[in-house]
Amino acid sequence: MTGFAPVPAPDADAGAAARARQDTLTKPRGALGRLEDLSVWVAACQGQCPPRQFDRARVVVFAGDHGVARSGVSAYPPEVTAQMVVNITAGGAAINALADVAGVTVRVVDLAVDCEDQADSVSDKIRRGSGDIAVEDALSDEETARAVAAGQQIADEEVDAGADLLIAGDMGIGNTTPAAVLVAALTNTEPVAVIGFGTGIDDAAWSRKTAVVRDALYRAQPIAGDPVALLRCCGGADFAAMAGFCAQAAVRRTPVLLDGMAVTAAALVAERLAPGARQWWQAGHRSTEPGHTLALAALELEPIVDLRMRLGEGTGAVVALPVLRAAVATLSSMSTFAEAGVSGAITPPDPATS
Repeated sequence: MTGFAPVPAPDADAGAAARARQDTLTKPRGALGRLEDLSVWVAACQGQCPPRQFDRARVVVFAGDHGVARSGVSAYPPEVTAQMVVNITAGGAAINALADVAGVTVRVVDLAVDCEDQADSVSDKIRRGSGDIAVEDALSDEETARAVAAGQQIADEEVDAGADLLIAGDMGIGNTTPAAVLVAALTNTEPVAVIGFGTGIDDAAWSRKTAVVRDALYRAQPIAGDPVALLRCCGGADFAAMAGFCAQAAVRRTPVLLDGMAVTAAALVAERLAPGARQWWQAGHRSTEPGHTLALAALELEPIVDLRMRLGEGTGAVVALPVLRAAVATLSSMSTFAEAGVSGAITPPDPATS
């Protein structure tokens, strides 16, 4: 059985203080829009107003292969997962380029890549490739528990090393297929409303993907109320680890920027593993995958940016990080009306007394 400590709520007093401070800054009330809301969230997560700027953000990319990829549900062959793990480790992927711009570091964890160990494994790799969810469980009970625990351990390691913001990313050919099954099962949605074109598949591959999701969902529906069983049945070692990571970060009072379809599907499960965890998360971006919008709605999260991205790796969340930093900067660095000697807003006279 996989267990998590209770998730604490962000500090409501610090959030209220942040909202009150926003209303005293040298601008019309609410003029910075969503930046004001984000700054309040950061202050509540950190338990202080004004909040500290993020300077130890960390991206963790969870890599894993999926047996379902052999069914032609992706535009790329399964061996690309291992090749991309090497590319990310060497610094040549999109996530590396964007992380450099954002000033964050990247860690790759191999949970289920179908090759010999080559990345920064937490302990031993859970397995080489998760099962084909169209016809079999992705994992055994023991493998599921180990994968969730691996995600918890990764979060603990990063927080203990000083990370003040965590970003979850994914790497795995075919992984939007199990993601679609998880989202459909947890939102009670038909497969055709959840499935997108992933890496750029054609209509024939989309039809194959839809059939696979329908078959897997048929197996998953009776256990949709059991998050661990759902990860075992139609997730994978990478999804189980991402769920454990997102949940444990919340337990450790550490904010998380979620990425796209795969990460947010895992986060849907994480919220059921550790109720209240979503208070510690923000959605970095909105993927073009239709299931991602459904998952965000279920988590009641509004994406920070929407740039039609669909890559994964943590890229959308990293692009959103400067916006989050901008929100912190406005709350912590702007002068109040009193400090700047600027006249504040004029309160209209009360008609009843004039």
